[in-house]
Amino acid sequence: MKQYIKKLLYSLKGITTIKPKLAPLKIDQVFVEFIHSTKGSMMPLIAGGLAFMITLSGMVVDSARLFYARNIMQKSLDAAGLAAGHALSADLMEPSAQEFFNTNFNQNISYAYNTALSMTVSSDNKVISLSASANIDPVVLQMLGFSTMTITAKTEITRETRGMELVLVMDNTGSMRGGDKITAMKDAAKDLVNLVYGNKETAPNLWVGLVPYTSMVNIGSNHINWLNSNQQDNILLHDQYEATSWKGCVMARGSGEDRTDTPPAVYPFDYFFWEDSVDNDWKRNSGSYRLREANSAQNDGRTPNLGCGPAITPLVASKTTVIGAIDEMLPWHRGGTTSNLGLVWGWRAISPKWQGLWGGDSPSYLPLNYDTPYMDKVVVLLTDGNNQFYDWRNHSPDNGYGPSGSDKTGYGRLFDLGVSSLGAGQNILDDNLATTCSVMKNEGIIIYTITFGSSPNSQTQNLYRNCATNGNYFHAPSNGELATIFENIGRQLSNLRLSS
Repeated sequence: MKQYIKKLLYSLKGITTIKPKLAPLKIDQVFVEFIHSTKGSMMPLIAGGLAFMITLSGMVVDSARLFYARNIMQKSLDAAGLAAGHALSADLMEPSAQEFFNTNFNQNISYAYNTALSMTVSSDNKVISLSASANIDPVVLQMLGFSTMTITAKTEITRETRGMELVLVMDNTGSMRGGDKITAMKDAAKDLVNLVYGNKETAPNLWVGLVPYTSMVNIGSNHINWLNSNQQDNILLHDQYEATSWKGCVMARGSGEDRTDTPPAVYPFDYFFWEDSVDNDWKRNSGSYRLREANSAQNDGRTPNLGCGPAITPLVASKTTVIGAIDEMLPWHRGGTTSNLGLVWGWRAISPKWQGLWGGDSPSYLPLNYDTPYMDKVVVLLTDGNNQFYDWRNHSPDNGYGPSGSDKTGYGRLFDLGVSSLGAGQNILDDNLATTCSVMKNEGIIIYTITFGSSPNSQTQNLYRNCATNGNYFHAPSNGELATIFENIGRQLSNLRLSS
């Protein structure tokens, strides 16, 4: 009979070991002697029947406990595997798995002990194998000589390769020149790109873009058709009669459209040219041009493109193209900082409303729709300072415009916003950034934010902290810390592309 009980217990999947106690009760011998006995009355028969019922009840009770425990173990192990698969870095896989397993198994099966969990991960982080075991003592069957029983479970998680549209929105303002910050940012950004691509030139369903920003954003002179018709005519006149050409920077749109992804066919743009009644010192005398357009001119530059940085690189598959665009970034002086315009152009670079508009090396089917399966849209935003209108008092013979005028930006000058203080100007730009962040996150876009150096004040740090998705905000006081942060983000993004 005992062998029959063992067979029943072994038939429960996942019960691998049954350890008998020393000198177990010989229930099978007792049962046989009872059947052949001709002595006594009905009492032995009743006692034998009672013993049989107790044995049967014990089998039911202990089998149910074992079955329930193993069922919970398997579900806990599956949950642990999924948690490991969704960890943001390889280092977090095992701690995440252990935490989920403990929460789901140990807290529900109090009578198990010597619980163990083991996990192995393939070299490419795609396959996660987990196994678990635990010991359980029977309740009723101990009377029949059975003691410790071991249950086990196994699971395997294969992580799918997800696609990603990634846009880096990088500060190219003049302050990035100090302390060689521009070099540190470029090196860190290239490290991030190399981590996401690995050792490949292209990766399945991976596209990366770059949006450098200053006090405005350069859409590229090839996108002249994004301007309204009058502006296009003016650009052609400038190119024909003036000593330089429109570089590609545009003004912020009005009526709240500086915070939207409305395409240019619906609401076109105005070009940026540093030429108005306040300051056109790049053309000091009629017919005489005093252009200084090189980046090395810094604050002493003289050009209608003053403060205009490098053009946007739209979503492309080639790592070499992205690395080349990062290498071209430089600190461009004058104007100030409008990271909100950088962010909104980062949004436009991955918004489905702009599908097929970017041209060049960017495929016509990009950006993809928000609900495209197994695709993520990610923006990384960095600044080394506060949003501001820059006030450089020695920029013209007239001198001394001060906060009431400021340099010219993508919004014009400070007074064009109807305010007269630099602090009020920062509040407007900060509010615009906060609004843009909120709408982008509502669309499911993942946002990472970084403040860099000692210049960003508490207002800016809180702004960037609130803008980030799920705590993806980082502050890098130094060049070295910036490199570490970009490396961590790169590893997180690499792992995000592998999701179970």
